[in-house]
Amino acid sequence: MARVPWSQPVPRGFEFMLPSVSGCQIEGCVSECRLCQHGLLLDRLAGWLAGWRAVAERSIPMPVLHFPQTEYDRRRRAVLQSMDAQGLDGLVLFRQESMYYLSGYDTSGYTMFQGMYLGADGQMALLTRTADRIQSRKTSIIPDIRIWTDRDGANPADDLKGLLHEYGCAEKRIGVEYHAYGLTGQRARMVDAALEGFCETVDASDVVRLIRMVKSESELEFVRRAGLLCDGMLEVSIEKTRPGNQVKSVYGSMMQVLMAGGGDPTASRWPMGAGESAVFCRYHTGDETIGPNDQVVFEPAASYRHYHACMMYNIITGKPQPGHLAMNEACVEALEACQSVLRPGHTVGDLYAAHSRAFDRAGLTGAALAACGYSVGISYPPTWMDWPMVWADNPQVLEAGMVFFLHMILLDDQTGLSMCLGETAIVTEGSCERVNHMPREVIQV
Repeated sequence: MARVPWSQPVPRGFEFMLPSVSGCQIEGCVSECRLCQHGLLLDRLAGWLAGWRAVAERSIPMPVLHFPQTEYDRRRRAVLQSMDAQGLDGLVLFRQESMYYLSGYDTSGYTMFQGMYLGADGQMALLTRTADRIQSRKTSIIPDIRIWTDRDGANPADDLKGLLHEYGCAEKRIGVEYHAYGLTGQRARMVDAALEGFCETVDASDVVRLIRMVKSESELEFVRRAGLLCDGMLEVSIEKTRPGNQVKSVYGSMMQVLMAGGGDPTASRWPMGAGESAVFCRYHTGDETIGPNDQVVFEPAASYRHYHACMMYNIITGKPQPGHLAMNEACVEALEACQSVLRPGHTVGDLYAAHSRAFDRAGLTGAALAACGYSVGISYPPTWMDWPMVWADNPQVLEAGMVFFLHMILLDDQTGLSMCLGETAIVTEGSCERVNHMPREVIQV
């Protein structure tokens, strides 16, 4: 009985199982395809593959994802539309935030060379190391995961070029996410050298970032969860900030609230300081004891599924000085002015202008900073700060679904006084939605 010739493509790697003939040898078959054989051999191969896949699917768990597939599909479509508008045939991503956003891939392995490819046709592939071989499968929807091998003289940029060649990127216009902590200057030079003459490369650092700025309702729920954790951390910091206690012990109590509440370690170490370091803006090492008349500064954040909410405030031990009261009043006025401007249609520069006007009226311009906030969302170390920064004349237009941490910071190196106030808020169609809640009066213990 005649059988229908095999018409399916042979899986990659199984060509060696095909008969070495130029056409079907069965009388009456006119096929010249060497894969025919009336499907006898390949039918058996297909049955074996189906059984193997069934076993594999039972033994390999589905990826651990924090959003439904439809959410990832929506994000990928948006990026593909942007790529098309910019004439990009493909995109090579080096920011971990971009990989997590598009695929769910969750790792700290970006400290070594790794990159993700997204083609104009929507195909995705990852190049990473053996340390992330299992984790990349477990946490992502990336179907094609390649490994470059650690060894002396290894040049993973050559492996990246090989991957791009397989996806037809030769002589194509490929965007590269150059602004990425995982792509150091040395690694960027490796990539450029490997791809020189192979394809045209252009800086595409903002393609995914600009889409990430406007968050879906599912993402905003994670931001709100982070905001709730912030409020709990605020309460315990007020409880634990007492003369004689170590600043680090307060830090530890706040971390307990964050982690016990289901949060994640944040992308930055929290700036905190007492005494003379209350005018510092960065985390620093050392053991600091809270004094009886102190002005402890806090700039912590909470992270939930890598989505951040940040806050900033001072806690005064003893009696606040008149300068503290005046500075706090100015911070409250500035924050509320900025939050009133945090609406669609305004620009990020408008936020900074509101901040400046408030501090000008208070005569405190000299103690203020040249930026008063930034966008927040998905972040991996070393920082939770995302672009755009809130500084003068920034033209970025605000849209509903964006999230900003607005911080009013006054650090007077003449008097040694410090006063700060900051909250995270969501841009909505109306008034902004605060996700954490700082007291407007001086916090005194």
